Amino acid sequence: MPVTRRFLSRTYVTGAVVVAWIVLWVVLNGRDTLPLGGAQLTPLHNRLGEAADAIDANRNSNPLFLYFVNYIRLFLDAAVTFVQALISQPSFGRPVPLVGWLGVTGVATAIAYLYGNRKVAVLTAAGFASFGLLGLWEESMDTLALTLTAVALSLAAGIPLGIWAGLSDRFNRVVTPVLDFMQTMPTFVYLAPLTLFFLIGPASATVATMIYAVPPAIRLTAHGIRQTPPATLEAADSLGATGGQALRKVRLPLAKRTIVVGINQTIMAALSMATIAALIDAPGLGKTVLKALQTLDVGTAFNAGLAIVIMAIVLDRVTSAAGRRVETADRTGRSGGARLRRVETALTAAVAVVLVYLSYTYVWAAEFPGGADLGSYVRRGADAASMWAQDTLVTYTNGLKNVITYALLNPFEALLARSPWWLVAVVAVALALLLAGVRAAITAAVGCALLVALGLWHDSMVTLATTLVATLLVMVLGVILGVWMGRSDRADRVLRPVLDAGQTMPAFVYLVPILGLFGATRFTAIIAAVVFAAPVSVKLVAEGIRGVPHTAVEAATAGGASTWQLISKVQLPMARAGITLAASQGLIYVLSMVVVGGLVGAGALGYDVVAGFSQHQLRGKGLAAGLAIVVLGIMLDRIMRAAASRAGSSPASR
Repeated sequence: MPVTRRFLSRTYVTGAVVVAWIVLWVVLNGRDTLPLGGAQLTPLHNRLGEAADAIDANRNSNPLFLYFVNYIRLFLDAAVTFVQALISQPSFGRPVPLVGWLGVTGVATAIAYLYGNRKVAVLTAAGFASFGLLGLWEESMDTLALTLTAVALSLAAGIPLGIWAGLSDRFNRVVTPVLDFMQTMPTFVYLAPLTLFFLIGPASATVATMIYAVPPAIRLTAHGIRQTPPATLEAADSLGATGGQALRKVRLPLAKRTIVVGINQTIMAALSMATIAALIDAPGLGKTVLKALQTLDVGTAFNAGLAIVIMAIVLDRVTSAAGRRVETADRTGRSGGARLRRVETALTAAVAVVLVYLSYTYVWAAEFPGGADLGSYVRRGADAASMWAQDTLVTYTNGLKNVITYALLNPFEALLARSPWWLVAVVAVALALLLAGVRAAITAAVGCALLVALGLWHDSMVTLATTLVATLLVMVLGVILGVWMGRSDRADRVLRPVLDAGQTMPAFVYLVPILGLFGATRFTAIIAAVVFAAPVSVKLVAEGIRGVPHTAVEAATAGGASTWQLISKVQLPMARAGITLAASQGLIYVLSMVVVGGLVGAGALGYDVVAGFSQHQLRGKGLAAGLAIVVLGIMLDRIMRAAASRAGSSPASR
């Protein structure tokens, strides 16, 4: 009873705070909102722009750049350029790459066959052929070159660090918050700072991709090392194995399956970021999509987006099949077919070598046949479908857009952006205190102060309104689909592949069909963010529903509860911690799409960041906008995590 009373009391006080905010908003509407025009700059923005110019001016004289940063940049540029020379760009005095399309396809198919299976090999051959058929062979290989370079460097750093984290509790405690920050920080935010040190181009793109792709490799390698059964380690110790021998002979072989999963996640993260890095002049398909989005060319964007999806599917299936093969080999052993396997490997490698030789020697095997271009048909079809959808479905799309805009977005934006800044700050601190505790309230106070200091309070509130509306829609989908998945194995089998595909597709791809339906508006950015964030929220809600004890469900059923009563009175309340975590993760994923939204009419902080890339005089403002997104992300993440922790520790959630 005391717990219930405290909960009800906190609920009533929270409601009172919101009501008081609305009443004061009516009285103080439009005062002290700290608006800043698109071309207006604050002294801080000017100082940030001057600092960026100073870095550019001293790039070839400052010892930090001369003896450290410039060497890293040159190494990364050379690494990406070398892989491009192998598979995508004319090089070594040749009018074509060193290995042409037939050789690249043959090597990729051979790898898929040797480390996967026949079905994956056929999928790989078809996927690589489709790049040429779409008329995007060179762009696809540029994306693959950047992805492979970033993955190789990420694994070279991530696997050793993961082993260290798996063996050392102290290092694991140190590296975990760093990885949390790398994964929760919106991916676009660190693009601008990286260009200050590494300039635009492959080097900055590679570093940005590594920041996003390294954490899965470290986490899953550490997890695999830590999952080694104690009894197995004790047996190794009793046989006199040293620490190094135990690592090589016991821990790593047993962690192999988990490490392969980490490699899969690293590859998918790298591909996603390699396309997004087109904002900083990364080569490949992302640049094609970006240019098409800027000119609202839906057909070209769809064609390149299709190639990105195909590449994501191929890479995902190959690494997933490799993981399953490792697991099967560990379970059954390899001794039975070792000789046959060696013969099979030799024959496959020989065929791949022949194809590489042909592509090196003959133009027909080096350049994909130009007459086989199906991309023009895809572009025309996508344009026609977009026009048909806009003409035929305009009533429904406009209806949905207007409902969300006028019923949710405009009221949220008016309340946040038209309230005095000090009122919003007081309300934010009060709500954080009530929902998440003292530390979260301090975080909210510091975050609000930083947003004011950055000179972007109004834009931050507009972005926050869009983020909250998108998160609300994500949670509506998350609860509806998550409850369905959590209660039905059949629904889980149907929905999980769709959710997995949603998580593996690069963010740029979502914008293409949505842009075709809704045009360049704030609503387009919201829907893209919902599509990006919903899969993780749905999965977390489903896990929370599955985690409800069977005894509680059986007791409610025996008591005559209907399905709706069982869901609303038992499963949802007892899964409250999981649902709160789903809301937290959904909000962070939505926030990470802010800059993408800036490309399609979302405005506010996303537009400020994009404008900072393209307009030199707004460079400082773009950097400040990136910092503001980080501040919003940290503030919201800490509050939601504390609220989730409080919900999880509540007796009602057990």
